[in-house]
Amino acid sequence: MSKNAAVDEYIKSKEPFAQEILIHLRNVIHDASPYITETIKWRQPCFESGGLVCAFAAFKKHVNFSFFKGQFLNDSAGIFAPSDNNELTALKFSSISDIPESEVLKSYIQQAIALNSNDEIKKKAAPRKDKSELVIPDDFAQALSKTPAAQRVFSEFSYSKQKDYLDWITSAKREATRATRLATAVEWISEGKGRNWKYENC
Repeated sequence: MSKNAAVDEYIKSKEPFAQEILIHLRNVIHDASPYITETIKWRQPCFESGGLVCAFAAFKKHVNFSFFKGQFLNDSAGIFAPSDNNELTALKFSSISDIPESEVLKSYIQQAIALNSNDEIKKKAAPRKDKSELVIPDDFAQALSKTPAAQRVFSEFSYSKQKDYLDWITSAKREATRATRLATAVEWISEGKGRNWKYENC
């Protein structure tokens, strides 16, 4: 079992209800395969075996458990809700009793591991959009450069998170509105928040 101290710290920092869920999920994940490794990506614990397999993240009132190729899994137990995401599928747990039986989750995790070596699935996977295609306005670039923390976080954001901010800033019709949005964007980004952070934990 390969565990990461950063994941230990992540779990310890969460509310008691979330800790119970996270510890349980972590044990199930490692029971599913001795080759699972842990890392921190996108500020949340992720689990890998031949590629990304699953991840969990704790919020104020629930824990998200995500499968990176969930749309390709055989949902024989009917645990997934419909999703418009091309690949990612997430489960939401508010208490330990919400979690499916361990053997069910283990079978899904084992499926996900197998998908990482499936060439046909790799061909079907939606191509990721290239962040280099996004055009960053000069005033936004300058604002970011004045706050190194924001500049670093923004560079690590996904394509969609970067685009959310760019669309918001460039859609301002008045200079005053644009200036306010620039200042707000830099503040939020330096705190690691996406443009729609207020709704992400709902």
